[in-house]
Amino acid sequence: MLPPPAPSDATWAVVVAVIYFGSFIAIGLIAKRLLDKTMRRSSETLEEIHHQAGPNRGKRTVFLLGAWRSED
Repeated sequence: MLPPPAPSDATWAVVVAVIYFGSFIAIGLIAKRLLDKTMRRSSETLEEIHHQAGPNRGKRTVFLLGAWRSED
């Protein structure tokens, strides 16, 4: 195996970034697929699950991926 290039090399920084961020993206995609598969198997939608909470679940404002959004 080749020795890694010097840490100041720009291509080495890109390789490290791809490995680091790529692993998080891969884990997220796998988790989303598993969750979608589980939700399809139970024939439930997110709206139905929110509806089950009834009046106990109030409206709220949440911060998601750098943006504020309102849950209805």
